[in-house]
Amino acid sequence: MKRFAVIGLGRFGKKLAIALSMSGAEVIAIDRERTVVEDIADQVAHAVRLDSTDADALQAQGIDKLDVVIVGMGERGRAFESAILTVVNLKQMGVSQIYARAENLTAGQVLSAVGATDVIYPEIETAQRWAYKLIAPHIEEKIDFAPGYSLARLRAPASFDHMTVMDLQLRQRFNVNLVAIKRSEKAREEAGQETVINVPMPSTVIYEDDVLMVAGSDVDLAKLPQE
Repeated sequence: MKRFAVIGLGRFGKKLAIALSMSGAEVIAIDRERTVVEDIADQVAHAVRLDSTDADALQAQGIDKLDVVIVGMGERGRAFESAILTVVNLKQMGVSQIYARAENLTAGQVLSAVGATDVIYPEIETAQRWAYKLIAPHIEEKIDFAPGYSLARLRAPASFDHMTVMDLQLRQRFNVNLVAIKRSEKAREEAGQETVINVPMPSTVIYEDDVLMVAGSDVDLAKLPQE
């Protein structure tokens, strides 16, 4: 079981701590505000009130022995200064994975410079995800594997129905690669098709509402037909 600490229990930190706990991880939730700590105590393994800028207090909780520590404080007032000092403390304690929340790229660069191994940009990432969802509503889900490139899931539109992979020419027409196919319930019932085709061949027939896994640039994926 992975062990995490989430330091700073604002909206982001609290939701992240609870989500990790619900996924089966052991979570230590930390904040300097007593009411915030008491509010989450029943939803995580441990909830501790302490000042994370105090290295000795962190050490006493065995933070250096955890797999991952997330610094989720905001950036208003003294919070950003506290986040920086907390990251410095964690780095000096030898924590190998330190994730820090940042509201903008400049703040992220500062946190990386003082020791954060990864930076989380909740607002930027949410805005980008929603922008893409609005532009390409036919893309049901995508996994980013490099800046601007993704593995995406979409349902085959009516225009793909009963066409072969060769007929569609996805690579030539749209510059995307078909990785796998999950047959629609209708295709399985009517044509007796196997559930998943993990190596589509040129002769493989695609049916409307099949789930297609495709890879390519986000720009090219957005251009795939919706109907």
